Amino acid sequence: MTAPVFLLGEDRPLAPGRVLLDGPEGRHAVSVRRLRPGEEIVLTDGRGTGGLGTVAEVAGKDRLTVEVTEIRHESAPAPRITVVQALAKGDRGELAVETMTETGVDAVVPWTAARCVTRWTGERGEKSLAKWRATAREAGKQARRLRLPEVTGPMSTRQVAALLADAAFAAVLHEEGTEPLAAAPLPEDGEIVLVVGPEGGVTPDELAAFTAAGARPYRLGPTVLRTSTAGTAATALLLGRTGRWS
Repeated sequence: MTAPVFLLGEDRPLAPGRVLLDGPEGRHAVSVRRLRPGEEIVLTDGRGTGGLGTVAEVAGKDRLTVEVTEIRHESAPAPRITVVQALAKGDRGELAVETMTETGVDAVVPWTAARCVTRWTGERGEKSLAKWRATAREAGKQARRLRLPEVTGPMSTRQVAALLADAAFAAVLHEEGTEPLAAAPLPEDGEIVLVVGPEGGVTPDELAAFTAAGARPYRLGPTVLRTSTAGTAATALLLGRTGRWS
């Protein structure tokens, strides 16, 4: 079994030697995972650097000291894969973020599409975004990732169109797409941006805006997937086709 991963605060540089893990991460390591001296552990800054080591000492219910013996660095992936995920009702949005993170997506952009039932406004919107970010963080640690995905603030259709215009490859998953994503020409570098619509689908006006920005509609296969699963399936396909899973 691989060693569990814990996120170290950004103000603590990773280097060989003794490193303190406390706060919520320390509490989880001690009280939930019940790690004890001598057990292997991985610390990460979430930006591609990881410290491999063993638990040296447990102090209380939320603090432990790690003896870091090895530092590893993961280069930024190429091409970078960003999924624009329409807001979904219930916990389907969090499910999408969780499975895409476990699969290997690099960034998730919440999209306020016209046909979204859920709306992120005011305090509710802030809480929902915090949940997506917490979900990505926990799923990334579960997947033993050293580089955690970015979850941006919510974007409008106009903002998404601008993002698509700057991409090396831009696509909209659409059931009426005539071309399969499995046959699309993909770049070796840069950013791939993929749009996943809401349960009610992408409106003609939204599709027109995205097409004008340079995106094309593609289909995944003969079946229609839910918004909570389409991004994960597409991410897996792209990771395989770009060689990132080789």
